[in-house]
Amino acid sequence: MPGSTPSSCLPQWPNDVGIIALEVYFPSQFVDQTELEEFDGVSAGKYTIGLGQARMGFCSDREDINSLCLTVVQRLMEKNGLGFDSIGRLEVGTETIIDKSKSVKTVLMQLFEASGNTDVEGIDTTNACYGGTAALFNAVNWVESSSWDGRYALVVAGDIAVYASGSARPTGGAGAVAMLVGPDAPLALDRGLRGTHMTHAYDFYKPDMVSEYPVVDGKQSIECYLSALDRCYSVYRSKIHAQWQRAGVEKSFSLEDFSFLAFHSPYCKLVQKSLARLMLNDFLVSSPSSQTGPFADLEAFRDIKLADTYFDRDVEKAFMKASAELFEKKTKSSLLISNQNGNMYTPSVYGCLASLIATHSPQQLAGQRVGLFSYGSGLAATLYSISVTQDHTPGSPLDKLVSSLCDLKARLDSRRKVSPNIFSENMKLREETHHLASYTPHGSVEELFPGTWYLTRVDDKHRREYARCANIDDLPEARQTMSNTSTEHIVGHATKLPCVRASAVSPGEVVSNGDH
Repeated sequence: MPGSTPSSCLPQWPNDVGIIALEVYFPSQFVDQTELEEFDGVSAGKYTIGLGQARMGFCSDREDINSLCLTVVQRLMEKNGLGFDSIGRLEVGTETIIDKSKSVKTVLMQLFEASGNTDVEGIDTTNACYGGTAALFNAVNWVESSSWDGRYALVVAGDIAVYASGSARPTGGAGAVAMLVGPDAPLALDRGLRGTHMTHAYDFYKPDMVSEYPVVDGKQSIECYLSALDRCYSVYRSKIHAQWQRAGVEKSFSLEDFSFLAFHSPYCKLVQKSLARLMLNDFLVSSPSSQTGPFADLEAFRDIKLADTYFDRDVEKAFMKASAELFEKKTKSSLLISNQNGNMYTPSVYGCLASLIATHSPQQLAGQRVGLFSYGSGLAATLYSISVTQDHTPGSPLDKLVSSLCDLKARLDSRRKVSPNIFSENMKLREETHHLASYTPHGSVEELFPGTWYLTRVDDKHRREYARCANIDDLPEARQTMSNTSTEHIVGHATKLPCVRASAVSPGEVVSNGDH
């Protein structure tokens, strides 16, 4: 087990460094996108077909970025039976800023107090939706470096994605993902296979320090996303070709070499367009095809330039049609959380990875290569890959990982649906109270999931205090209380359940047709 071996005895290059365990948290309430279309007075299908979204999770004023991350970290540790002394690095990727100096990571250190472990490297990493990926790469690099002391690394990605009233609001969401990183992982990052593209752009940014809302140039954001995807895929393809040539393998890389692909998902329809975009990339470097095969009937597009096609509807429709089967096979299953909860910003691509794992068996995943595209506006992007272990035997790390996520769909189904009017009131309340001092939240605690951390008050110096709903396994014990200065365990019995799960309507399907 990591942490049990003196650093002087560790091998120089640990094997199969990657993701050992993964946990996802999303809010216990959602708004239905069909109902939101009617409430907003837009045409039917604008959000559900044009964006491919069915539901959108959101937070009341009881939850903030600190509480989301507290919840997902504690759940991962409890599910995997880990002590906090087994963690040597913890890094948080987020763009949800409630303090310009104090990191979310330092708030999470309160969970470590009982273990006495303060020797934990890492802080927060920020660049739009890319921070979680940067934190993951830093964790992997730490395990593979001379700094590694044999313990696990913990990566947290969390955000609350909210927009001002208008066309961007239905692309919101909220949630957090925690990933345990170490050697001999069932999901090992492929060494040397990262295609990265970074450049300067003002496609999406947050210059107002007292508002949660971003400034968004929608058209530029789409162009930046797709151009970054083109560039990252080109770099990744060059690197894997070089690896293959060194190994004596002579072949061309294409989408067929990925068993699955997961993308950062601002909305599901953009992901489907992105897969089509990668097929376009493959087509443009391929030899002229016959009337059979994946590029049949596409020769009319042979001489186009990638930079001229970002908003070419003919190209888009042709390649979405040509890639429809690949989308169903390689990507659609990854959109469960995105379709049902919305855009989580930094956790988005890892929510897609969790969805992919949750909807396949260990046998279906074993030995497969998964491509992941991470994008953050401003901009920073990487396309990289993960190799899934071959070992899918009962009790194996892969089997445990899949089992830990098997309740994902049931958790999504158990959320409470609220009306668009209540959702709108919640957004207005967040807007008015986002940075208030001496504030006590109004949101109901009873409607949170069991085991959820929540905000109890903000004092006159903007210091935040939190408490935790009891876990199902802990009931009827009273909830654990946490403040900004100490952790206090209160022993007793609750007079009623601190949290309950509410029923919800059956989830909709990911929509794969229609126009944005």
